[in-house]
Amino acid sequence: MKKNILTKALTGLLFAALPLTAALADSITLKASHQFPGGKGDVRDEMVQMIARDVAAAKVDLTIKVFPGSSLVKAQEQWKAMQTGQIDMTSLPLDYASGFHPQFGATLMPGLVKSHAHAQRMNSSPFMQDIKAIIEKGGAKVLADSWLAGAFGGKDKCIRAPEDVVGMKMRSAGATFAQMWAGAGASIVAIPSSEVYSAMQQGVAQGTDTSTSSFVSFRMYEQMKCITAPGENALWFMYEPVLISMRSWNKLNDVQKAALMKASKKAEIYFNTESQKLDDADSSLKCNFEINRTGG
Repeated sequence: MKKNILTKALTGLLFAALPLTAALADSITLKASHQFPGGKGDVRDEMVQMIARDVAAAKVDLTIKVFPGSSLVKAQEQWKAMQTGQIDMTSLPLDYASGFHPQFGATLMPGLVKSHAHAQRMNSSPFMQDIKAIIEKGGAKVLADSWLAGAFGGKDKCIRAPEDVVGMKMRSAGATFAQMWAGAGASIVAIPSSEVYSAMQQGVAQGTDTSTSSFVSFRMYEQMKCITAPGENALWFMYEPVLISMRSWNKLNDVQKAALMKASKKAEIYFNTESQKLDDADSSLKCNFEINRTGG
């Protein structure tokens, strides 16, 4: 009888543990990495952090750990790290991966996108459908679209016309901009936005193109005399999506996928609102530099 009771007790414990074991089997942790400052008001970091918070609140056994400020992977290695499984998610200027897929360079092209409203229309355009198809073929999936207006900054002078950069050492965010600066007579400095501050401080670079967000969150304005910022229209926009590797996406169950997509859509809406405010952020800074505004 004692043996019978013990057997039943053990059987009961085994069945009680089964649901827990199944839950643990479905529990997944994703690593999200990016180059932008964390906890300092950078809208791109906040976008990823928002996705992580909302997914956690959904209680679908999915956790996203965010590694900002290139703390896990260097700025220009995010795409490769996602493909090799070192990270699962990233937020990056897509042009940083143009070494793997040259077509991505078109998403950071001078004069392609002129305003925030134009950028929103681009998301559903045949052009972006082609770009997203290449992203998926390359092993990743877009979770959230995001476009940032771009600006120019000069350490010693304003950049208003092509002749202003003759002989300057210009940091270029991408290959298409590098061609433009070189064509105008500048020499090219190829570094990510996270390294622009020190490059200008040390005289390695004298000017840069970068997003309005990076001018603020990386404090580049401290090293500049003049910024040519967006006005009614911008000189250029850059596409900086939140991506997940297809390998990681395929590990998720349907409930987890739905929660992640819902959180990503909410973050995208937040980003679209906040990114437009960044065009005026430079004006509120208490710094001694000149601001030019681009118009029609």
